Amino acid sequence: MLELYQAEDCPYSTNVRETMQELGLSYVAHNPRSHEGDVKNEQTQSELEALGGDDQIPFLVDTRREVSMYESDDIVEYLREHYG
Repeated sequence: MLELYQAEDCPYSTNVRETMQELGLSYVAHNPRSHEGDVKNEQTQSELEALGGDDQIPFLVDTRREVSMYESDDIVEYLREHYG
């Protein structure tokens, strides 16, 4: 399963979402906070920080491959390489 911790108003998150849609991938989107840092969901914010160690979005978790990563360019590259 692919899980994306992101913000709707974040251009980096948008780039990742568009790539996932382009590749026809199913994923679960979590919206812990806004791009500016306003926490929207305390539980998902805590999960983000526990899983990745940082308060940074976007953050991808690929449970099937046991991979997690930050940085939209790295995420897009990973998705294209493994799911493209």
